[in-house]
Amino acid sequence: MDGGAVTLFLCGDVMLGRGVDQILPRPGSPELREDHVRDARTYVRLAESVHGPVPAPVDPSWPWGEALRWLERYAPDVRIVNLETSVTRSDAFAPGKAIHYRMHPANLPALTVARPDVCVLANNHVLDFGRPGLEETLDSLERAGLRAAGAGRSPAEACAPVAVPVPADGRVLVFALGARSAGVPSAWAATPRAAGVAHLPELSADTAAAVVRHVRETRRPGDLAVVSVHWGSNWGYRVPRDQIRFARLLVDGGVDLVHGHSSHHPRPVEVYRDRLVLYGCGDFIDDYEGISGYEEYRDDLRIAYLVTVERDTGRLAGLRMLPLRARRLRLEPAPDEDRVWLRTVLDRISDGVHIALDTDGTLALGQPAATPRTGTGP
Repeated sequence: MDGGAVTLFLCGDVMLGRGVDQILPRPGSPELREDHVRDARTYVRLAESVHGPVPAPVDPSWPWGEALRWLERYAPDVRIVNLETSVTRSDAFAPGKAIHYRMHPANLPALTVARPDVCVLANNHVLDFGRPGLEETLDSLERAGLRAAGAGRSPAEACAPVAVPVPADGRVLVFALGARSAGVPSAWAATPRAAGVAHLPELSADTAAAVVRHVRETRRPGDLAVVSVHWGSNWGYRVPRDQIRFARLLVDGGVDLVHGHSSHHPRPVEVYRDRLVLYGCGDFIDDYEGISGYEEYRDDLRIAYLVTVERDTGRLAGLRMLPLRARRLRLEPAPDEDRVWLRTVLDRISDGVHIALDTDGTLALGQPAATPRTGTGP
């Protein structure tokens, strides 16, 4: 932390289950019940078919690769990830789902190695093995010293923010919500009798007002408020109007940062009333290498977001984006041409925001566009 500012690391979906789990030291059962794949090790072979042999077992740090070195270099004050997998030994596959993600609890060192302060669980894979699987996930994270937001054993626990202390008696409050538009069913909502997620039934003005009330009731002077939302479709750059309106209503109500995820690739960046809105951070760790389709979105490229916020005002003080590339189920530095490609795309789709390529190879906010465009994304 530099003076009166706090720097946060944020990323999109961290999917340490399925194929990634299989190369870690303590893989769980490889059984799957997908239409075309019945063994999780198939995803390892797909990755190998395009990028070469993947060692196994790997050190727990392997999936994070170069991201860990950058985290050490930039030393963010708070680290927030969307953990999009259940952490369970269960074989009770949730019915009616095409894809199920799980990692063995013994492989949690592959998460703790990144030292996340907050693991967001309000997403569409955390109940892939039912409510017992979610309870085991919560227990496993707690035993590992990790804090979860967006899921719990009751509605109050699921909706409660994680409060991360920062120097000078401040806190960063992280609230997490899972929207129906991202495939989070209403049946997954936490109830007084059953564990579940903090469910967002609709992106309406009334729902935004309820979130704002909850933030205001919880925060105290000196707190920064982050709302992490799993929403929207997997592909495409266009952000629906209801997401834009919802994010802006949150900021109007006092939220300092909106952390959106679910899309498999980065979506537009917006600065609204001097607050940052990330509409889609894209995947960060997964086992998608070798799967064809949607190549135009370059979902092999990943971004680590470093967001600096003024402590006293909540205003955005800086944004640095670290470009990475997935190879052999590991993150490596993105080549120069890929950094340029990411910069060009983000600059094109982000209304009123200019993305610059810095001399160190990272992406950053440049001077605002002379005439802000209307809408977000093409």
